[in-house]
Amino acid sequence: MKRVTGIGGIFFKAQDPKALGAWYKKHLGIDVEDWGGFGFRWNSPDNPEGVGSTIWSPFAADSGYFAPSTAPFMINYRVHDLHALLAALRAEGVTVMDKVEESEFGKFGWAIDPEGNKLELWQPPAGQ
Repeated sequence: MKRVTGIGGIFFKAQDPKALGAWYKKHLGIDVEDWGGFGFRWNSPDNPEGVGSTIWSPFAADSGYFAPSTAPFMINYRVHDLHALLAALRAEGVTVMDKVEESEFGKFGWAIDPEGNKLELWQPPAGQ
């Protein structure tokens, strides 16, 4: 069974996400969008067939989205079959959160690593 197939996103807490986004735009050219992050598209002149993206997004310092982890970051991993992977992780004794979200953006599940870091598992919609 395929497990992780890539990095879907990097999320981190910031004292002032808007100001930090403006800094990244000015100094590194990351054009933060109105929703608060940026999607790095995989297709480019060097990779015209590339499909998918990696999301970069600062979150408010008091965001509860990373809970129960106290880490100031969370990594989103792309996966091939979310439900099969969650079942395998549970069978292996990994702490897996009960909640699974399914939407037009794909399927999302969460697990906790041995150091207490929450990680997000994402099965993108077909074609992404």
